[in-house]
Amino acid sequence: MSGARVLVVDDEPQIQRVLRPSLTASGYEVREAATGREALAAVGEHSPELIILDLGLPDMDGKEVLRKLRILTRTPVIVLSARDRESEKIAALDLGADDYVEKPFAMGELLARMRTALRHSQDTTLESERVAVDGLVVNLHKRMVTKNGAPVKLTPKEFDLLAFLTRHSGRPLTHREILKTVWGPAHQNDSQYLRVFIGQLRAKIEENAATPKIIVTEPGVGYRFIESE
Repeated sequence: MSGARVLVVDDEPQIQRVLRPSLTASGYEVREAATGREALAAVGEHSPELIILDLGLPDMDGKEVLRKLRILTRTPVIVLSARDRESEKIAALDLGADDYVEKPFAMGELLARMRTALRHSQDTTLESERVAVDGLVVNLHKRMVTKNGAPVKLTPKEFDLLAFLTRHSGRPLTHREILKTVWGPAHQNDSQYLRVFIGQLRAKIEENAATPKIIVTEPGVGYRFIESE
């Protein structure tokens, strides 16, 4: 959303040189921090509406910064992640990051992720009971699903899984996060179990389960429910 206050936390001058003018041109008010300590201080001073956080900071681990941020604020955080740090990316999502963008990144993708995160932040107290995308309609209150107007029969657990995905539409969800929430802590490492259920769900709601467009795989991470812009 144009005009939102954005805090960019990254110690790489070239990243700052790219982000500041691009975000400013898109209507955002940009603040910068090069260290974790600067970032934590900036949150208290400027109350950003969105934080872009690099995991590789000079004074403290980016995950530790995220952990401290989550004590201070529920402001959405988009993590900047190098491709060879997949385990840290997953850990960041488990710690409460709202999304991630891999370096090197396309500015268009980052802006789209920012819009989604800001929209979800504004809508947290106004959770919709009805989600519609690509011919699929999910009524969370009535626990009913239709595809192109026809009812879709789901098992109770399939619906719980779909409901969790839709409530966090647009955001990447880790295997552990999904399993822990839908099946309970005892199943948080049963990734194969989750893949079976995702396959069953796709077969019922996707136009082509082999090339899913609604529930997409985040390689090495988990799944993302794709919402309409």
